[in-house]
Amino acid sequence: MKNQNFEITILEKTNKLLSKVKVSGGGRCNVTHQCFETTELIKNYPRGSKELRQVFSRFNVQDTIDWFKKQGVILKTEEDGRMFPDSNHSQTIIDCFLNLATELKIKIITQCEVFSIQKIKEQFSVKTNQDSFSADAMVCALGGHNKSGAYDLLKNLGHTIDKPIPSLFTLNLPKEDIKKELQGVSVKNAQVLIQGTKLNYSGPVLITHWGLSGPAVLKLSAFAAQEFFDLNYTSQIRVNWAYPLKIDEVIETLKTLQKEKHKALPLSNTAFDLPKRLWEFLCTSSGITNDKPWAEINNKHLNKLAENLCSSTFKMEGKTTFKEEFVTCGGINLKEIDFTSMQSKVLPGLYFAGEVMNVDGITGGFNFQSAWSTAWLCAQSI
Repeated sequence: MKNQNFEITILEKTNKLLSKVKVSGGGRCNVTHQCFETTELIKNYPRGSKELRQVFSRFNVQDTIDWFKKQGVILKTEEDGRMFPDSNHSQTIIDCFLNLATELKIKIITQCEVFSIQKIKEQFSVKTNQDSFSADAMVCALGGHNKSGAYDLLKNLGHTIDKPIPSLFTLNLPKEDIKKELQGVSVKNAQVLIQGTKLNYSGPVLITHWGLSGPAVLKLSAFAAQEFFDLNYTSQIRVNWAYPLKIDEVIETLKTLQKEKHKALPLSNTAFDLPKRLWEFLCTSSGITNDKPWAEINNKHLNKLAENLCSSTFKMEGKTTFKEEFVTCGGINLKEIDFTSMQSKVLPGLYFAGEVMNVDGITGGFNFQSAWSTAWLCAQSI
């Protein structure tokens, strides 16, 4: 629905429009994720899943696909479920929005920093570095920020700000040999756990020149954002490279391997579907070399290999933001927003969309999906 009677002005602090869209998905723009069931979709949001359930009941993934199709943009799905424009260029999405803004005569003012917002009677008064504006309704789409000061405008209007802390990051292992010897190695399905907690996630894990990354690590960083912050990003990280097997099952598999390939050299015969370089590293770390065949490997070394396979332990010291796709845990407290309309419960006429709220998703198009859905609901409500 397009309401031509509305006069809409967008105030943009920088001179770049849609910069996050530009860099998303390696410059291809990961628009959404092929997840059509709301019950499954909300599982990808460490914060805000309960609130988003009702938002997605109004505007979901299929609605996003249909909306872009109406604008002439076809989305395609990759094997992992991520969805991109058919052109493989984020500029397609940027052009889509800017062309629509032109068609609807939406005014966009760049390099326009907002200094203050006041509600005077039924109107908002907005002071900026360029001019003063008045409006009947305001949509706040500030995005996520890593500093509390970025939310002062909204705090001054009476809103509570949940402390912004990083979400979606990789784990730095500066003193561990694994990053020096195995950078670039990936494992299809490993489990990553913060020692001393029950927090763990499984999936692909990538060893990088700074530590551990990949979907399992990023998911853990998102769902354990507060715990990592409380630990000052220093903790023991345990990895089960043979997941979902447990240590007794791994020992049994190793003993079977020993019997069936008793003459074979251990390092030359990889197991558990692991990359050769990782298998050799784990064997060597367990005191197993190619000097002796499987038949001559004693139980002590066999048990040590099983331990390394199921619970390799690394010291995490710090984190690295995942590419340019900075995501925060924190923002406007969710109890202060009516999720049937996205309107502020503190100040009628003020609406919120996207990561300015304490809502965030894991990597894969989920943050954009919540942005599209909440923005659509803002528009419908206004």
